[in-house]
Amino acid sequence: MSSVFITGGNSGIGLATAKKFAEEKVNVVIFSVKHSDDVAIKAEIESLGVKCLLLYGDVSKEDDVKRALSKTIEEFGSLEFAFNNAGIEEIPADLKDKTEADYDKIMDTNVKGVWLCMKNQIPLMLKTGGAIVNTSSIAGLVGFEGIPLYDATKHAVIGLTKTLAIQYAKYGIRINAVCPGVIQTPMIDRFIANNPAIEKTFKDIHPIGRIGMAEEVAEAVFWLCSKKASFIVGQALAVDGGMTSK
Repeated sequence: MSSVFITGGNSGIGLATAKKFAEEKVNVVIFSVKHSDDVAIKAEIESLGVKCLLLYGDVSKEDDVKRALSKTIEEFGSLEFAFNNAGIEEIPADLKDKTEADYDKIMDTNVKGVWLCMKNQIPLMLKTGGAIVNTSSIAGLVGFEGIPLYDATKHAVIGLTKTLAIQYAKYGIRINAVCPGVIQTPMIDRFIANNPAIEKTFKDIHPIGRIGMAEEVAEAVFWLCSKKASFIVGQALAVDGGMTSK
């Protein structure tokens, strides 16, 4: 049975993707910060007939990433799929009010974390091949006022994805990215914070007329990892209800 390594896998898009892979009989490794519901999450995933390994650490620390991947190989013997999904948001504000600490925090998680994961995942896939999907955003395809640092990180994820996809395609490793629109996740819940006006704005910017669901992104991630997407390499797939088509 194959395995998938998912960062930020205990909530939102990461958790929905973990459940999707489990439904398809792929063993799941969740690498994230600790979460109060982790025991219940593990039980739910394993109820689908697979093993679930919960590992904790910081994606921006290479020792943590290496340790988690080493435990993955120790448990499952190989790594076929990876979903580098961990990320943090940026509170909208004028550029002059951003601090160096703000920059370092979001860059370390959203960019360095993806880079470190791929740096250590790819060598494990060289012998067998595999598929990696990175979480970018529609903010990696277009600009949004007030969140320049977040936008920069998500553009950077696409750059990393394309460059490494070109380099490693010949080794049977396919690397792509997903670019979600506004998706109902804890991150978006913090933005909305019981504010109907903001929620309406989020719905209205999508031609489909609603906020997306984490499960819809999970379906795209699984497809990109599957044989059905065997000729898809180095792409940034928008899962955005038509938003970037406007």
